[in-house]
Amino acid sequence: MERLLHLDRTLDQLDPPPWTTPAADETRLVRTVHELRCVPLNELRPEDLRTLISQRVALPYVLPLAVRLLLDEPLLEAYFYEGDLLHAAVEAPASAWAVLPDLAARLRAVITALPEAAVAELPRGAAEKLTRFLARPEPPG
Repeated sequence: MERLLHLDRTLDQLDPPPWTTPAADETRLVRTVHELRCVPLNELRPEDLRTLISQRVALPYVLPLAVRLLLDEPLLEAYFYEGDLLHAAVEAPASAWAVLPDLAARLRAVITALPEAAVAELPRGAAEKLTRFLARPEPPG
């Protein structure tokens, strides 16, 4: 969780090089992600984390923030539906989790403790994604 020590800094500061301003004709998503890189980590909202994780941006910094929230509320709704932040987190590439083995283990424990009824209520395919995340080999620790 050492990356959480820099909560007053932005992704542009922590994950160089800073991104240039997007072109005026870029999509809303691209503009949003660029803007989020300029927000201090402690000001990122759950929906911001979901967006950054889904777009694979600065995962070593945003995954710890997401896991911190998911430990308290695994099925947190981060804009679209209950459990969408968890869904985004488990969809992060295995390579991102490989550098965060302790957090991956903590997230596995959270997922394992979810009631079956809650998992069954997640959108189609979500339960399978959780199962795939649990089945990933744990990196050597």
